[in-house]
Amino acid sequence: MTIACVALPVAVHSLFDYWVPAGLELERGQVVRVHLGRRALAGVVVAVGDSTDIAGDKLQPVDEVVGALRPLPPDVLAMADFVSRYYQEPLGLVLAQMLPPLAGAVSRSPRALAAVALTDEGRAMLPSRLGRSPRARALLERMTAAAGATLAAEAIAELAPRDRAALRGWLAQGWVAPVPAAPVLPLPALNADQEVAANAVVAALAAFAPFLLQGVTGSGKTEVYLAAAAAAIAAGGQVLLLVPEINLTPQLAQRIHAALPGRRTALLHSRLAGGERARAWAAAAAGDADLVLGTRLAVFTPLPRLALIVVDEEQDASFKQQDGVRYHGRDVAVWRARQRGVPIVLGSATPSLESLSQAQRGRYAWLKLPRRAIGPARLPALRFEPSSDAGAVEGLGPPLLAAIDARLARGEQSLVFINRRGFSPSLLCAACGWQAGCPRCSARLVVHRNDRELRCHHCAHAERLPGSCPECGNVDLQPRGHGTQRLEQALTARFPAARVVRVDRDSTQRRGAFVAMRESIHAGDVDILVGTQMLAKGHDFPRLTLVGVLGADNALYSADFRATERTAALLFQVAGRAGRAELPGEVIVQTDFPGHPLYRALAGHDYESFAATLLAERRLTGLPPFGHLALLAAEAPDRADVDVFLGAARAAAADVVQASGLDVDVYPPVPAGLARRAGLERGQMLVQSATRGPLQRFLPAWREALERLPGRRVRWALDVDPAGFS
Repeated sequence: MTIACVALPVAVHSLFDYWVPAGLELERGQVVRVHLGRRALAGVVVAVGDSTDIAGDKLQPVDEVVGALRPLPPDVLAMADFVSRYYQEPLGLVLAQMLPPLAGAVSRSPRALAAVALTDEGRAMLPSRLGRSPRARALLERMTAAAGATLAAEAIAELAPRDRAALRGWLAQGWVAPVPAAPVLPLPALNADQEVAANAVVAALAAFAPFLLQGVTGSGKTEVYLAAAAAAIAAGGQVLLLVPEINLTPQLAQRIHAALPGRRTALLHSRLAGGERARAWAAAAAGDADLVLGTRLAVFTPLPRLALIVVDEEQDASFKQQDGVRYHGRDVAVWRARQRGVPIVLGSATPSLESLSQAQRGRYAWLKLPRRAIGPARLPALRFEPSSDAGAVEGLGPPLLAAIDARLARGEQSLVFINRRGFSPSLLCAACGWQAGCPRCSARLVVHRNDRELRCHHCAHAERLPGSCPECGNVDLQPRGHGTQRLEQALTARFPAARVVRVDRDSTQRRGAFVAMRESIHAGDVDILVGTQMLAKGHDFPRLTLVGVLGADNALYSADFRATERTAALLFQVAGRAGRAELPGEVIVQTDFPGHPLYRALAGHDYESFAATLLAERRLTGLPPFGHLALLAAEAPDRADVDVFLGAARAAAADVVQASGLDVDVYPPVPAGLARRAGLERGQMLVQSATRGPLQRFLPAWREALERLPGRRVRWALDVDPAGFS
């Protein structure tokens, strides 16, 4: 009897054996459908053998092979094993992250068509051969209307399967013919710093070589990526380019198509429809896609010709998965580059302290772009103004309002940045002090005046905006603080002739909304932008010359040890949106602490010296990158259950440390920063080690002990290398 050992997407650290029916050929990495109890699941075959410890009468058969998906190759299976072991996640859940949506998977199709053009024979014969088929006639009309009667590879990839099948038939008949791939056009001339960086990466192709590319905002890091990608593709390789946010992909995809004509790009992120994502995954796995552009999930994509990995905005916290399989996309990308023997470029204007430390120790080659790429462009001038001013209009001080007015007079664009969406972060009764709180979280409800609602930004609870105080009946309810909606309203009232656009998660929910907004900004149809961190990085608006920053002081009070680093990165990035072309830029930060070291570094555009201060603090406290952490988070409806579980978890950790002699510090449990969320009480405890090895040896034994603890009502998770304390 042939036995398949299958990893299933269930939250247990176990594999499952199934017998293989006669005539069904299986190999390692194949995706199969099986039953676990009464549930039908898709899993990945991790081994095929002829023995099992399961009694024969309890074995179930493999139901079928998912033939639409190629088997996962050995290097991807090795990556899954690493992620499972390092992050203490079940292998089946890790492998499930690596597959496209099975509902969108299609049977393997022939190799993707390259560009095709109508032949003279096709022009003569097709009109009479198409009969009354409206689809075929529409396809012919589309080709005829196109420049050179040619359909590009990207346009063909977007056609319906029936239309692509028709094109293959026409190709066989000689009615269309392949168009030779367009030669790769020379990229825009690189400046001296860019050329040094690009040449260093290109020289390292075909070997593992990690690079930290640190460049000021607007220094042209993307041009370096594209120059290296062009060389890697020309040598027959594939390129993986990771970005932290979905909204960064459309603009970058346009730049890739312009710089690498004739090269096929596959887009991979969670907002794609299942079919789109499955087709992109299949193109990458078959080697048909030359470049894969995606968010953190794209790091798992099979790439048979992988030659280069790029991680843009490598410092961004979005690369860390916060739920489910808690991996870090950047760190997995570095591991994959080492495993495949290819270079990896980590790019940022504000590198993470982890990457800076690696560069300082010589483990990463450190490439720098100290100047803006466009000749006349200079880093913006900065000034600081008080947050509280008697003449302020809804938090907008007179200096900022005057600066916006000046830009409107010159036909330039302004960005007002505040990292809070909604109208106001709280609603207060002026008579009795009541504040609108979430019934399910230990958090205040946010006023969304446009929808006449109060919303929780943690659990999505929503209720109607009250007309009076539920405690005392007072009708004088005051929205306290400012969000993007409130600033949008204030700016519209203050500058009635200006075209104001708000860019945040609420205004961009509809598919394509952000792309449309970005195009309007580029076209000059927007005068004032109001936005959150969605606008802080990766976007290039040539006529944007003023950035106003509100509410930055709030982050200085955070208890999270990474908060100052993240705030610095965010402010350097958002300030860098101003003056990226010929027009000079200016940044106005409203703050009550202009002498804070963060703001002094921002004024001097000196991220490196500020990062050095943070690194010194981290060294003293043994925090990353000079120490290694794992966080145990637990939640339950009852606080007592959480406390009992975490107390037992601490005792179990102490037992493991005592038995093993490992140098690991175990800290007492504490409530989470948000002690109650979505109706669940939350707590956490931290374990810390000066080096990675002892922690990695400690975690499997501790996890096994945790799995044996009682507490059915408690849901818990281990977070290795946590992004912060929530």
